[in-house]
Amino acid sequence: MNSDFLKYIGQFVLVCLLQVLVFNNLNLNGYINAFPYIYLVLSLPISMGRIPVLFIGFFLGLTIDIFSNTGGLHAAATTLLAFYRPLYLKAQSPREDYELATVPNLKTFGIAWYLPYAALMVLLHHLSLFYLETFRLADFFFTLLKAILSTGLTLFFILAAEFLFVSNKRR
Repeated sequence: MNSDFLKYIGQFVLVCLLQVLVFNNLNLNGYINAFPYIYLVLSLPISMGRIPVLFIGFFLGLTIDIFSNTGGLHAAATTLLAFYRPLYLKAQSPREDYELATVPNLKTFGIAWYLPYAALMVLLHHLSLFYLETFRLADFFFTLLKAILSTGLTLFFILAAEFLFVSNKRR
C-alpha cells in the first residue's frame, strides 16, 4: 500500500480525533470556535486532482458532523473549501507553475504566500459554516463577528502546527 495514502489516513484520524475531543470543547463565550481540522484540506498536495480533494473535504466534514451532531454543516463548508482551494492555488501560481507534489506550507512558500492563502480559505470555511448554521440575515453582524474571531483562532492553531511540525521536519 502506498505510504502517502497511509500517511493521509493517519492524519485524517488524528485531525478528526483532535477536533472532536479537544477543539469542539473549546468554546469561548459562544463567539469563538476553533476548527483546525480544515488544515488537512489546506495541506493536501497541489498536484492532487480536484475530485479527490472534494471527496476528502466532504468525508472530513461529514466525519466531524457525525461526531458533532451538526447535520451536514461541516460537510457543506469543508466541501466548499475543497472546491475553492484549487481555484485559489491556480490564481496564485507562479509563471512556471508549481512543482509536482508540492505541498502548500510555510517552509515551501514562506509566510507572505501562506498567510493570505490560509486566512482566506479559513475565512471562506467559517463564513459558510456560520451562515449556514444561522440561516437568517437578522444576525448578520453577529455571525460575521463570530466568523472573523473564529478565523483568527483557527488560523492561530494552523500556524502553530506549521511552525511546530512542518518547519522543523527537514532540519
